[in-house]
Amino acid sequence: MKQTDSFYDNIYRAVRQIPRGRVATYGQIAAMAGNGNAARAVGNALHRNPTPGVIPCHRVVNAKGRLAPHFAFGGDEEQRRLLEAEGVAVHDHHVDLQRYQYRGEVPCK
Repeated sequence: MKQTDSFYDNIYRAVRQIPRGRVATYGQIAAMAGNGNAARAVGNALHRNPTPGVIPCHRVVNAKGRLAPHFAFGGDEEQRRLLEAEGVAVHDHHVDLQRYQYRGEVPCK
């Protein structure tokens, strides 16, 4: 990564690595972006996602697999719909991380 990249750029790059049908946690994305202690910053960045159709922020859930209660692009029902359209089962606003979590935690450098 170029040193001129902002942390938000790193976050967006990490989120784009999550394949269809998989999810990642806020903390996981923070680590992939270079700061494992910045899970809240990931939430802030995704809330400001400049290109929701390109940066699949709907694939990011909390550490327990819970959907974002205030998903910026239509609420948790829209996040659920988008995930289910990719084959991710959602039950009671949660995703089974054992089954659907992206395991390719390679830093995006």
